[in-house]
Amino acid sequence: MTSKNLRLIYVGRDLELRIISLLVRANEIAEEVMFVDAGSNDRTMELASEFGCKILNYPDNEITAPRLAKFLCESNCNDNFSNLVIYITDEWKLKELPVVVNRSREGWDIYISFNNVEANQDIIAEELVIDSLKIDHLFLSHRGLEELAKANSMTSTNNFSNELRVRVIESSDKIQIPQRESLATASRFAQLFYWMLETKHPLFLFGIPGIVLFFLGYRLSGNVVDTFNELNSVSIGVTLATIAMTLIGLFAMMVALILYIMGKQVEQIQSQYGWNKYDDKSA
Repeated sequence: MTSKNLRLIYVGRDLELRIISLLVRANEIAEEVMFVDAGSNDRTMELASEFGCKILNYPDNEITAPRLAKFLCESNCNDNFSNLVIYITDEWKLKELPVVVNRSREGWDIYISFNNVEANQDIIAEELVIDSLKIDHLFLSHRGLEELAKANSMTSTNNFSNELRVRVIESSDKIQIPQRESLATASRFAQLFYWMLETKHPLFLFGIPGIVLFFLGYRLSGNVVDTFNELNSVSIGVTLATIAMTLIGLFAMMVALILYIMGKQVEQIQSQYGWNKYDDKSA
């Protein structure tokens, strides 16, 4: 029987750009959140720790369902909680979380969703060796966790007790449903945007060129355009060029002003939550 208390466990490595958004969503869903680090080389563990998440260091190089279950039992995670374990990879998206969480409400003792390495190979789930599966996510009841931890390198679905509700299924194509966007979806753009705000580059990249273009376009529209006495391709081209120059300059100044205001807001948020200490540590 599954417990009403849900523990959500993330497993992965090098999730610096995603870990905070993952933990925020997990806290909205589960009573307890845990992160199993599989050997991160960035600030993933530091960020998770500062968020207040319990962290475990996975000692094995290979992540399989039985080894992970045994590790969780040895880490005193076999209490009165149901455990939803999600292996975070580059392909896994945060919008899939609600679909995965629904698995915890179906009453399974052991639910294993795995990724099929050989896509063209027919699979008989009952004959699969559990230890050989590349896991996508697991759901384990209190008893299911203990039983899976006892599995060996040759255990298949048929080796579990008939009293357990067990299901092993291949992870299918992800269901497309509208969800809140992950904070890491536009991470590269966010890094570039933050760099521009932090280094004051908007004023140089947009502000100064914008002022120059706007001033030149404005002056040319009054001096150069009036020198043409007849309407021809040259006069029309010069007129359009001066108008375009003026509008581009005006747009650049607006962009510089908007980025400057947003930079001030970022500084205010950093000051409010003390996030500027991250920059001090990396300096």
